[in-house]
Amino acid sequence: MAQVKSNRVAGNIFKGSVGNLIEWYDWYVYSAFAVYFSAEFFPKGDPTSQLLNTAAIFAVGFLMRPIGSLLMGRYADRHGRRAALTLSITVMAGGSLIIACTPSYESIGIMAPIILVLARLLQGLSLGGEYGTSATYLSEMASSGRRGFYSSFQYVTLVAGQMVALGVQIVLQQLLSEPDMKAWGWRIPFIIGAMGAVAVLWLRRTMDESEQFSNIKSQKRENAGTVRALMKHPKAVLTVVGLTLGGTVAFYTYTTYLQKFMVNTVGLPKEVVSWINFAALLIFVVLQPIAGLLSDKIGRRPLLMAFGILGTLLTAPIFFFMEKTTEPMVAFLLMMVGLIIVTGYTSINAIVKAELFPTEIRALGVGLPYALTVAIFGGTAEFIALWL
Repeated sequence: MAQVKSNRVAGNIFKGSVGNLIEWYDWYVYSAFAVYFSAEFFPKGDPTSQLLNTAAIFAVGFLMRPIGSLLMGRYADRHGRRAALTLSITVMAGGSLIIACTPSYESIGIMAPIILVLARLLQGLSLGGEYGTSATYLSEMASSGRRGFYSSFQYVTLVAGQMVALGVQIVLQQLLSEPDMKAWGWRIPFIIGAMGAVAVLWLRRTMDESEQFSNIKSQKRENAGTVRALMKHPKAVLTVVGLTLGGTVAFYTYTTYLQKFMVNTVGLPKEVVSWINFAALLIFVVLQPIAGLLSDKIGRRPLLMAFGILGTLLTAPIFFFMEKTTEPMVAFLLMMVGLIIVTGYTSINAIVKAELFPTEIRALGVGLPYALTVAIFGGTAEFIALWL
């Protein structure tokens, strides 16, 4: 019986987290393939202007994430985690399919960029709702004594989504010529994302609702999922903001900015840096459940303290020695030191944040402060790294 229950928990964790992979894959694909499809949605002219317009639409989707976290968080706290996760993946599938099927500017004129904006709004709405709801679901479905381990799969799938998008890009670049990529090849990754989302939608329709939500579903919950109820927990909200601020800046510093630093400042070839990044992220993914399991043994606090103290003490030295090296292996090892430190946050952030709030406002409590913090401070990683 215990084995059956364990298998059922693992199955629900898989269904809850694999959608996170598809969501983040779809999100990253846009920026990865923007260089190929930007000319399709805007008037012919300066390629730089086309890319800037495409980037601006990316930012619009980014700013939709707080709205998504508000709407989906409220929906999850009122109608259930399963219902909200099913809705979020449906919205993402729609956004990806719209981008894949939208005709070019030459065919439909100004409607092309308008439709692209609407599709990105849908994707931003979906991704904003996915984070808090999936973190809540994973933490509630995890068996006692394994919550850190199971909830760590949120970042496993988040990073895996980025890696799958990168892998699809590499494969298509090898198989198709650049003219073909610009003409029609860029649509393939969006079709893959939409098909993956449909598959996850089918999986999520069969997953169980969390027991914690089921226990309160029949109760009178007028304030469930409301901002008013959330504001009664200011300490918890500020804790989520603080953790997200430090963790997000650190995560993007080592996974996004450091690549540019290795190319522009260190002088390593782009191809070498791409492989360094891929290998480091692969190990980073493996570290998440290991650190999550460790937190189940020794507690969450030691990992968070290690992240805060080591991150404060070692970030500047990592960049100092990175700037001095010309050896790819040394650069890889320095990047791994940074990612190991960041693992102290990423592996347990879902469970730490979820445990701060009561069940009736948990999805909103985890998602909204996170989304607002990322929307405001998510782009500051490069500036902070440059200052250091």
